[in-house]
Amino acid sequence: MHEPGASARNVCRIPPRTGAAFRLPKGATLTVIDPQGEQVSDLVAFNADDIRERISSGRSIDYASRIFLTTDDILYSNRSRPMLTIVGDDVGRHDFSLTPCSRDTFRILYGDTDPHHGCQGNLEQALGPFGIAPDDIPVAFNVFMHVTVDGDTGEIAVLPPKSRAGDRIVFRAEMDLVVGLTACSAGQSNNFRFKPIDYVVGAAA
Repeated sequence: MHEPGASARNVCRIPPRTGAAFRLPKGATLTVIDPQGEQVSDLVAFNADDIRERISSGRSIDYASRIFLTTDDILYSNRSRPMLTIVGDDVGRHDFSLTPCSRDTFRILYGDTDPHHGCQGNLEQALGPFGIAPDDIPVAFNVFMHVTVDGDTGEIAVLPPKSRAGDRIVFRAEMDLVVGLTACSAGQSNNFRFKPIDYVVGAAA
């Protein structure tokens, strides 16, 4: 599955361990691409007209009645309004439960003494010019992230993504949005090989 018009000329690249933010108009598409394979991108979205409205993992999972969302599923806001619809998905496995990695993630989970600021820090930097504060950043839709859950104990494991080079997922904006994206900084999420993420914004139909 490849979105029409997603040519090399309009692909934007997020370098490893960085982030970006941009406006996405209602009706436009957002294609997130894993150019090299086994990389994760944290995606957050806010109502461009009222940033207090943001994507909600709890409401989206509740309304879908499953924890792994894919084609035709909707990412809802904390006000139960559709924000993004998944209209195409090469991989079919993403996470919507784990918070963006941060300095504390690397300190607590990895024992780093001089930790990277992670996706949380990258989202803070990218979204700050839109008036979005650090505490406003919600649980992200972790594109391509492969998380398993034990059915009996509830124990989770983060495994290498199933995405291969060139795999992509396509969203349609259901309202005017501000979107934040990262090229994930957590080694456990990307098989300890930090790589870029590409994205394409398609015009509203």
